[in-house]
Amino acid sequence: MREHALNKMNTRPLQDGNGRDAGADRKSPDGGKGAIREDGDWQGEMLAFFVRNQLKVALALPVLAVLFVLASIGWTSTENLLSWLVIVLLAQAVQLILFRMYEDGSGPVRSVREWVNLIATSEFLMGAAWSLPLHFFWSETGTLQNIFIIAVLMAVVAIRILISASFMPVVLAGSGVITFNIVLRSLDMGDPLYFAVGALAVIVGLFFIQLARRLQSAARDMLIIRSQRERLIDELKKERDRAERARLRAEEASRAKSLFLATMSHELRTPLNAIMGFSEIISSEMLGPLPVPQYKEYAGDIHQSGTYLLSLINDILDLSRIEAGKRELREEVVDVVEQARECMHLVDIRAREKAHRLKLEARSDLPMLLADSRAVRQIWLNLLSNAIKFTPTGGTITLSVRTLENGSLEMAVSDTGEGIPEEELRTVMDSFGRGHAAVTRAVEGAGLGLPIVNGLARLHDADVTIDTQEDEGTTVRVVFPPFRVLDDGHVETAGDARAKSPTQRRLIQLTA
Repeated sequence: MREHALNKMNTRPLQDGNGRDAGADRKSPDGGKGAIREDGDWQGEMLAFFVRNQLKVALALPVLAVLFVLASIGWTSTENLLSWLVIVLLAQAVQLILFRMYEDGSGPVRSVREWVNLIATSEFLMGAAWSLPLHFFWSETGTLQNIFIIAVLMAVVAIRILISASFMPVVLAGSGVITFNIVLRSLDMGDPLYFAVGALAVIVGLFFIQLARRLQSAARDMLIIRSQRERLIDELKKERDRAERARLRAEEASRAKSLFLATMSHELRTPLNAIMGFSEIISSEMLGPLPVPQYKEYAGDIHQSGTYLLSLINDILDLSRIEAGKRELREEVVDVVEQARECMHLVDIRAREKAHRLKLEARSDLPMLLADSRAVRQIWLNLLSNAIKFTPTGGTITLSVRTLENGSLEMAVSDTGEGIPEEELRTVMDSFGRGHAAVTRAVEGAGLGLPIVNGLARLHDADVTIDTQEDEGTTVRVVFPPFRVLDDGHVETAGDARAKSPTQRRLIQLTA
């Protein structure tokens, strides 16, 4: 219940002396009132701290007043003590009623300044009530009794200052009047002992006031830090939400793009196959000789262009499937070296047209790979096609397969071409990204080779790296993780294929 009341206290609207909302200048980015400016307008928050502290220790002074009455029964009449106790308790009750009204927002005033004045007035009355023993219980001859009264009142001053330390106006209003009465009564006695006691009361009061200032400064700094933290948290939440919305939009756009590409690829391949079929019939003169020889040449051009376009559509379809997460792996035991030899044979004619030398570097005892055979073949072919395109006539293209120290398997294709500029490395890995050499030399292709290689590698949890030096050549490496490398050529038939423990993989291979 107390927490509920405190929450209401912290969120209730306050106004400044001009009738404006006191929280208007300290609104947080989202329009709330949780933030405070570093240069001021923190008085309302400090007042809230003061009220909270008062409510937590509401019984401290009444208990002290009762103890004071009990200790003073021996030298003061009971009627005077009880009358004073009633006055103190009434002053305390008035203050607590104000605090409750402040909490509920049902008080007679609404602005922070008016509340400060009202609570400071109640604190002044509280100090005046506690000062009454200096006048009604004072004895001209009872030095011990008088010193006891002054000691109790100095203790009250210390307690009030510590409780009200976060709010200086109240500190000065309550504790100031008690200290002033102590000094006034001490001077009135005209005794050096009382002069010393009065001076001590002033020194103690100044000490506690200075302490209160420091505590108030610390409380203010705490409020500013809390405000900055809340504002930063709000900004981070907004940025997180904005990034999440952007991510969802990007994913939706990517899915729409992939769906569109896949649909269009399917729709285009059907008529394209017909065009290629009829152009091949015409170019081969299956239905009879053509009267004009150029028609046969044109039909061959149509078939060649159709073949290139079909290859491009297949690449787009493969890439869209990978990006849409619909490209599934059919894992089997793959001989990467044998796959390299087959792919070299497939591109041999294109390589010989440019007088390229193809060579394979691999040991005969290399382990098998648990992978999608078609994907590995496509990786080899895409890397070989790129190397052939960008290697000048008479160059050398090297295929290599090796195992690394950590158990990974690396397949790489190196060429002796002109290399890729460093600033274009990211471009060539993007879909439809083409480097400067491909554009200026009008090299055929749509910039899908390396993105497809990268996508197929990611499906296998493999990494793709490019090492290149201008005018010296390029090496593209695909490194498969150790859990896909089958040391003895056995398939992992039990447990998770991604088990990275060498002992687990060895046991699986021995029992397969």
